[in-house]
Amino acid sequence: MTAMAEHTSQMSVEEFEELSRLAEKQLEGVRLEFVNGRIGVKHVPDGDHVEIVTWLQEQCMQHRPDLRLYSAEHGLTIQTYRKGRARPDSSLAPKGYFKGRRDWADASGVLMTVEVTSYDTDTHRRDREEKPAAYAAAGIPVYLLIDREFGKLVVHSGPDAETGAYTDVHELRLGSAVDLPDPVGFKLDTAELLDFLR
Repeated sequence: MTAMAEHTSQMSVEEFEELSRLAEKQLEGVRLEFVNGRIGVKHVPDGDHVEIVTWLQEQCMQHRPDLRLYSAEHGLTIQTYRKGRARPDSSLAPKGYFKGRRDWADASGVLMTVEVTSYDTDTHRRDREEKPAAYAAAGIPVYLLIDREFGKLVVHSGPDAETGAYTDVHELRLGSAVDLPDPVGFKLDTAELLDFLR
């Protein structure tokens, strides 16, 4: 849930990180990210968004107790994609992956990133275009998009770092069961998510 600035940022990653630190001290409930040369503002999610992410955390704990689904408070460095800094709604990684890491952790050990669409004007560009490209370029094996606007689940896998795209993209209606590919490797039944469609 990020509102991207309309212009391309000309600042360096170091300048962005300093700006991000200052913004988090001054602006309650706001976090910044830097994807595809654009600064994004990540606002506090709505209640349905929180419920969806919490539901997904429960599913991951049941099926993959060896992993944890971490919240958006943990940002990722996307070095291969214009030295970006992204804050996925959730990141699936081995237990303890973020221990001792500062604001921005290397994405190389993340198995899956998750985004839940918001109802703003930047959702299409951010969640359906920029984020998949950034996560694929970083080599994150699976990107799961829970698209509330269109009532669908989009599973991206097979990242190609050279093209910055996922080679396998499968769309299903929310309410379907989907096999999340390895290294995630479990079946996700999304029937409960139908309660969150508008």
